[in-house]
Amino acid sequence: MPLSPIAARYDQFIVDLDGCVWIGGEPTPGAVEALQELRDADKRVAFATNNPFVPGEDLVAELWRIGVRASLRDVVTVGGAMQYLLAETRMGRTAFVIGAPSMRRHVSHAGLRVLNGTDLASRAEVVVVAGTQDLVYDDLRVATQAVRRGADFLATGRDPTFPQQDGFWPGTGAILAAVEYASGRSAEIVGKPKPQLFLTALDRLGVGRTLVVGDRVDTDLAAAAAADLDGALVLTGETTREELDGFEPEPVAVAETLAELLVN
Repeated sequence: MPLSPIAARYDQFIVDLDGCVWIGGEPTPGAVEALQELRDADKRVAFATNNPFVPGEDLVAELWRIGVRASLRDVVTVGGAMQYLLAETRMGRTAFVIGAPSMRRHVSHAGLRVLNGTDLASRAEVVVVAGTQDLVYDDLRVATQAVRRGADFLATGRDPTFPQQDGFWPGTGAILAAVEYASGRSAEIVGKPKPQLFLTALDRLGVGRTLVVGDRVDTDLAAAAAADLDGALVLTGETTREELDGFEPEPVAVAETLAELLVN
């Protein structure tokens, strides 16, 4: 199956996972075969995700499970970006984390002392907010108190939802909104729409004409623009064609699925 004219124009691709390669762990139609066609054509591929729920190792395992060959180097995660930023700027400080266990590990591995579960948590010097399926009210209370006391306030993203097989589930942005509203402060965002995930992916891919492929205007396309990269949109996620009206710069292509975008 030949590559599409748009795919043939590029040397390498940065591809989003949730809503683009898969939905709830199940591949979108033709995605696995289309990614293999890229590899067979000697195109380079990296995956960049705002998903804060699972570590990169688990994402690599999921890619292999659905039939996509990938290494840990091929997957750029927002957890890794958060760890890098904290290690560079806040090593040795105390932190409170709303997020999955993998996010707490990222913060700890960055050299911060995680205070979750201690009496000092509400006095943490850094608050990190990421998506989690185990949110409890006390997490919101402690984070709010720490932020109102002046803690540095960071989050992995503002995605309000993420796609699953039975519909859209609340994302990091839904949790973050509660802490921001209660504290009266806005968090510094580390993941998309900031460009750092894509810049890290470029470091791994090397030099070449690059296309970003995602399913969200407000994160994927915005981050591509911030990184000065071409962006394409697939409609298997939450975005509709109508939401593209007025977005600048316009995507170089819009397709129903990843497969439709990449192969004929």
